[in-house]
Amino acid sequence: MKPDALKATCLDLTGAVETFPFTAETSVFKVGGKIFALSALDSDPLSVSLKCDPEIALQLRAAHRGITPGWHLNKRHWNTVLLDDSIPDDLVREMIEDSYDLIVAKLPRAEQLLLSWPGVRRADERGADGRGADER
Repeated sequence: MKPDALKATCLDLTGAVETFPFTAETSVFKVGGKIFALSALDSDPLSVSLKCDPEIALQLRAAHRGITPGWHLNKRHWNTVLLDDSIPDDLVREMIEDSYDLIVAKLPRAEQLLLSWPGVRRADERGADGRGADER
């Protein structure tokens, strides 16, 4: 994945913005004020750090040499992905979307509704007891 495609993939997600809170060279992609991706888009080789479920993070690291514990981040919850064509673009896009979803899932329900996040509809379909209508 090239820098322009990485940036576009991140910004195509509803409510995503690019900020530069650390350095002018480090793009920080946020939703609801929370980080879901970081990358120095001018770096060579290009990489991106993404939030990840801890169990899945370990599986991805075991399966791909280009996926390592998050650089300068909580290594349990973040992966750094080397974008040198060893990781398929579809997998990178999926990891970006998963990172975004992990962040949005923790946002207040009102913000989730504003983002039209599908996960909030799934939660609404469950009753107060956590079961769907077909399970009651």
